[in-house]
Amino acid sequence: MKVAVASDHGGYLLKKEVLASLSDLAIDFVDFGCDSEEAVDYPDYARIVADKVASGEFDRGLLFCGTGLGMAIAANKVQGIRAVTVHDVFSAQATRAHNDSNILTMGGRVIGAGLADTVARAFLLTPFDGGRHQRRIDKITQMEEASNLTSDVTRSC
Repeated sequence: MKVAVASDHGGYLLKKEVLASLSDLAIDFVDFGCDSEEAVDYPDYARIVADKVASGEFDRGLLFCGTGLGMAIAANKVQGIRAVTVHDVFSAQATRAHNDSNILTMGGRVIGAGLADTVARAFLLTPFDGGRHQRRIDKITQMEEASNLTSDVTRSC
C-alpha cells in the first residue's frame, strides 16, 4: 500500500508524530508537506494528496490540519475522493468497510497523537467490505459524475 500524506501548519506536529508511530507498518508513505508550523494554505496540500489518490498513484491519503475539516472539504472537491474527518476508531473502521473512504483527515488541535495513531492504523488496515456497500459507492460516483457534467454545461454557457 502507498499512502500520500500532507498537512498544513495546524496539523504539522500531529502529522510528524503519527508518521513516526506508523513506521512499523509495511506501508510506503510519501510526505508532500508542509515542513514547518509556518502558515500555509490547506487547500494546496489537500489538492496534492487528493490528486495522487484519485489518479491511482497512491492507494490512500492522510491529511492533517487544525481540525481536519478544511482538508476534508478541499479534498472532496476532487472527483473520486471520499475524504472523511475521523477522530475515533469505530468510525475509522466503519468508513473504510462501508464507504471505501480513501482519505482520512484529522485535526492537530482536536486529537492527541496516541489516539490519532490508533485511528490512522484502523483506517489504513481496514479493508472495504464490498458487497451491498459497493452499490452505494456506485451511486455516489454517479452523483459525482452527473454534477461534473452539469458544471461543464454551465461553464460553456
